[in-house]
Amino acid sequence: MENVTLPALAHSTAASLAGLSEQTARYVEAGLQGAANTAKAYASDLRHYSHWCRANQVEPVPATVDTLAGYVTYLADASKKVATIQRHLSALKKAHVLRGLECPTDNAQFKVLLDGISRVHGIRQKQAPAFTLNQLKRLVRELDIETVTGLRDRAILLLGFTGAFRRSELSELNIENLRFTEDCLIVSLARSKTNQLGQHEEKAIFYSPEAKVCPIRSLQAWLRQLGRAVGPVFVSLRKGERITQGRLTDKSINAVVQRYLGPTYSAHSLRASFVTVAKLAGADDSEVMNQTKHKTSAMIRRYTRIDDVRQHNAAQKLGL
Repeated sequence: MENVTLPALAHSTAASLAGLSEQTARYVEAGLQGAANTAKAYASDLRHYSHWCRANQVEPVPATVDTLAGYVTYLADASKKVATIQRHLSALKKAHVLRGLECPTDNAQFKVLLDGISRVHGIRQKQAPAFTLNQLKRLVRELDIETVTGLRDRAILLLGFTGAFRRSELSELNIENLRFTEDCLIVSLARSKTNQLGQHEEKAIFYSPEAKVCPIRSLQAWLRQLGRAVGPVFVSLRKGERITQGRLTDKSINAVVQRYLGPTYSAHSLRASFVTVAKLAGADDSEVMNQTKHKTSAMIRRYTRIDDVRQHNAAQKLGL
């Protein structure tokens, strides 16, 4: 019984669909790829599924309704979140698509089972909390910017928040992507989680009246420390505050955020906080989407963290 892996499936699909030339095969294989982190998660999910199939002596692909029902029941009984179960199923569906097979995830009876799991376990996802603008300003003002670490981390926090960046975008950012103008900074993004085709996207970052919390001045101070005009913006540091050429990983970006905000927060909090603060300040969805690059207002609502019922409430506008 074989293990199901996305790379092997993608390669075999590219070969079967693209017998005309190696160039065509390369394009087909690229079309089967997704965001790097998603592909990594899918590969892990498929290994898990293959091990379960081996232990239960069933064939992994093509999956039957009974096989998927047994697998998701196992996941649910193991207290896996509904969102995690859905991700496992997305991986399995992609594995079937790559082989030109029908996946029973759309079976009516199977959907009833998933609805039951959702009802029993609930569908509320654990979300990265948002911080307030005052909270961010306070911690940034207290950073020791006499140190190289303080300069770098201040730039990460302020740029990540005002640009609503994903941690992967901050990690992959290069100095060549930055264009400073009189009134703002323009950041060019070649590719992102929601922009896998590499369409040109830009974000605008604006000056703050207060230098200590200004994202542009903070970034410029860090770039002066780097002393170069190309390469990664955010890099790791050796002992003794020595700057390296090594790009900070997305996990390291997450660690920077948690160092100052605490373990309950994550790098995703930078993005969620931007949406929440902007909405509370009166920004409409299209304005927020222009910075986050979300495609729908539904995603903006999902990202907005307004837990206090008194905030952003139409009852305040009744005129009574």
